[in-house]
Amino acid sequence: MLSIPHSLTGAFLASQIPHPAFYIPAAVSAHYLEDWIPHWDFGTGLSTGKRSVKTALFFEVLELVATFGLLYWFFQAGHAQIQWHIWLGALAGILPDLLDAPKNFLKLDLPFLRPLTDLHHFFHHSTHHVFFGLIPQILVVIAVYLLK
Repeated sequence: MLSIPHSLTGAFLASQIPHPAFYIPAAVSAHYLEDWIPHWDFGTGLSTGKRSVKTALFFEVLELVATFGLLYWFFQAGHAQIQWHIWLGALAGILPDLLDAPKNFLKLDLPFLRPLTDLHHFFHHSTHHVFFGLIPQILVVIAVYLLK
C-alpha cells in the first residue's frame, strides 16, 4: 500500500490507544494486514523492471510530502503542541516499508533485516490494476477521517 493509508492507520491507532507499548505493535501489525489486501503502490513493477528505481523514488518522495500534509490535517491541526504520539504511530505504520527500502531502492539485501523483509514479502500482495489497487486504500483514508 501507499504510505498514506499505513501512516494514517498508525496515527489513528496512536490516537485511540494510550501507550506506545500497545499502539506501536498495533500499527506495525496493521501494516501487514493492510498489505495482505491486493493493492497498488509506486513500487509496483520494481522487481519486474516495469518501473525504474528513479521513478519510484521520485513518486515516493512526493507521496511522503502528501502523507505529512494529511497527517497534519487529520491529527495535528488545531493543537498548539506537537502530538508526538500521533507522529510515532504514523512512523510505526510505515516501518515495514522503511525496513524494505534498502532492498527495494538500493538493492542492498542486508542479512540482519532479512527476517523482517521476508515477513513483509509474505504479507505483501500487489496488483498492477491501479484502479482496483487504490480503492481499498481510499476506503482506509476515508474510514480514518470519519473515525478520528
